[in-house]
Amino acid sequence: MLASRFKGHTAAVVLITLLFFGFKADKISPKLQEKIDNAIQGTYEVEEFSMERIEIASNLNKRTPSELGGENLFKIISSGKKVGYIYVGVAPSLKKTFDYVVLLNPDLSVKKSKILIYREDHGRQVGSQRWLKQFIGRKSGEKLIYGEDIDGISGATVSAKSMTLAVSNVLESLQVLKNANVF
Repeated sequence: MLASRFKGHTAAVVLITLLFFGFKADKISPKLQEKIDNAIQGTYEVEEFSMERIEIASNLNKRTPSELGGENLFKIISSGKKVGYIYVGVAPSLKKTFDYVVLLNPDLSVKKSKILIYREDHGRQVGSQRWLKQFIGRKSGEKLIYGEDIDGISGATVSAKSMTLAVSNVLESLQVLKNANVF
């Protein structure tokens, strides 16, 4: 009887811990930050830069299809001037998730998108720059549809649909922020 009480207590402690810590805005891990830094340096051709988090009020965040309340939207500054923006997100793949970034020009058009950490054995084609280049030049407010605006990928359908929806949501969210004079 004592053992079953202890198990119940342990389960309750684990559940409470998950509730308190499991749903907080994710902090960027050092491994992910290194990949983000490399993506910024390669895309904007800068060595030194800083990422300034853009704070979004919760009432405005509720109006956007993408989550903007945590460590996901940043202004990129190099040599004292804004070179662009970056959105850091997580999207579902078949059984797991993947981390991606959308790098933006100062006018909020897509400069580049990149999958940084892909956790599946299958569907890695979604990370190819050949496929991802379809997002380049897309503008804030655009709604992208997989199979129409963005070509599909055989063997990576779930991840490709997920990435298309993720970028589309980012672009729609940016338009909401633009209309609210955040930019």
